[in-house]
Order: sequence, then structure tokens, then C-alpha cells
Amino acid sequence: MPSLMIDLIISLDGYAAAEGWPGLWGVESPEYLAWLDEQQEEHTVLMGATTYRLMSGFAEQVGDDPGFAQLAAMPKVVFSSTLDDPPGWANTVVVRDDPVDWVRSQKESVERPMRTLGSLSVGRALLVAGLVDRYRLVVFPFITGATGQERVFDGLPDVALELVESRTFDKGMQLLDYRPTLLDGPPAGGIVTRPDPQPGS
Repeated sequence: MPSLMIDLIISLDGYAAAEGWPGLWGVESPEYLAWLDEQQEEHTVLMGATTYRLMSGFAEQVGDDPGFAQLAAMPKVVFSSTLDDPPGWANTVVVRDDPVDWVRSQKESVERPMRTLGSLSVGRALLVAGLVDRYRLVVFPFITGATGQERVFDGLPDVALELVESRTFDKGMQLLDYRPTLLDGPPAGGIVTRPDPQPGS
């Protein structure tokens, strides 16, 4: 059965983007970029229409950039009811079906791993459906409280995360790779919290 990974980059306060900030929050990290190149093993890329329009536009602008050349060569699936089919980006197909139904059928019939690219709503639906095998974050060392856009964790159910891998890159980004498990409620015994201090204490 193929694995499905949700793959996201976020600010420390959980935003996927921030108004006026450049890509990757303007961080140039040779170590992180080298690690990204290592992550291009064969898989199918899953995305929504908004991410497709953004990334295919970038691909046109950067031409022969090696990273985008690798991405262009990979099979890509766009979940959309509005995009033309076939789309303009090489090796891309448009799927009109619900992402949950499509991924569930793929898990039963193919072996190729799948990985999301951005596309918060697609990833959220797949996580809620219990189809996600790995939940991987790279946390950038910024709080974008004033300019942050696209809150990553809003609308998610309670999820337990088993840490599989972690790493700190040269510019302070944190890799956090988890195995998620959906929860029906708090863990057995509840959660121990620190009581609020009493006045005068």
C-alpha cells in the first residue's frame, strides 16, 4: 500500500504564507536546499487548483531551474472542477473526483508514494479521513502575527503525532516529521495542565 505524506512549510505561529514576504520567508539556506534536492524520490504530487496555478506559473518563470525541472518530470495530480484538462504543466492530470475517494482508491491499487504540495484544504480533508501516513513540517524561525496568511492547523481534528525524524538546518529551520493518529478525544487520563496563579502568589 503506498504511503501518503502531507508536506508543509510554516512560520512558527502556524501560517503557510505571509503578505509581502518572499518565498521561504526570504531565507537562503544551502543546507535546506540540498536536503530538498534529496527529497525528490519518485512519488506522485497532489495539489489543489490554487497551488497548481501558483507553481506552474513559477515553473514558467524560472525556465530550466533544476528543482522545478525535477518537479515537472514527476506525475502530478490536481483536484479541481474548474481547470482545463489537460492542463499546461507537463505530466499533470486533472481529477474531478473528491480527493478522499481518489486517494483511497489509489492506496488500494498502486504502489507509488503520494505527497501533497501546499494545498491546505486537500491535506486537511485527507488527514480528517485518516489517510495520511506522515505529516512533515519545516518550521521557519519567524512569527508572522501581523502579516500571516493561511493558518495551517485551523479546522483539523485532534491528532496525536509520533515523532519519526527531526533536524535543525543552518538558518534555524526545524524539520519535524511525524506519524499521525486521529483521536476521538483527549488521551486517557486527560491532559495535565498548570493551574493559573492565584492573585498575590
